[in-house]
Amino acid sequence: MFTFGHSTATRAQLTALLHGAGVEAVVDIRTAPGSRHVPDVGRDALSEWMPAEEITYRWEKRLGGFRRAAPDSPDTFWRNASFRGYAGYTRRPEFLAAMDELLRQAAAARTAIMCSEALWWRCHRRIIADYAVLVHHVPVLHLGHDGRLTRHEPTAGARLRDDGLLVYDLT
Repeated sequence: MFTFGHSTATRAQLTALLHGAGVEAVVDIRTAPGSRHVPDVGRDALSEWMPAEEITYRWEKRLGGFRRAAPDSPDTFWRNASFRGYAGYTRRPEFLAAMDELLRQAAAARTAIMCSEALWWRCHRRIIADYAVLVHHVPVLHLGHDGRLTRHEPTAGARLRDDGLLVYDLT
C-alpha cells in the first residue's frame, strides 16, 4: 500500500507520480475532498480524470481526519490533539470496517491513500500506516512528489494491545 499527499500538484504531475509508482487505485481519505486552490483534486474532478488515466478512484469518508480526542484518551504519546483524536478513532467500528475494505482493495490492486498534506509524518496517513503495518503486517510506502518511496516505520509511541487494536501510550 502507498500513501501520498497531493499538495499543489497538478493533474499531470499526479498522473506521472502515480504511474511512476505503478499505482492502480487511489482512495481519497480527506474529510472534505476538495480544494479551492487546485481544482484538479476536487472529488468530482478526480472521479472524472483518474479513470481516464486508468487509475481507479474512490472517496472513503470513514478514513477522514479531524477527529476529536476523548478527554480520557489513553493516546498520551501524541501531543498534537488532532493526532490524539485520530488515534482514538482507530479503535472505532467505522474505522475498522473502512480499513478492512481498504486492505482488501490494496491486496487486489496497487492502491494509494491520498490526503492533501505532502509530508506524511504531518498527516493522519501516518496513523493509518501504523495500523496497516502493526495490526495487519501490510507494508506501506510513502510516495514523495519527487517519486521517492519511503518505507513506513511505525511511530515509536505505538503499541498493539491484547485485543489487536493500537494505542499510543509509550513514552
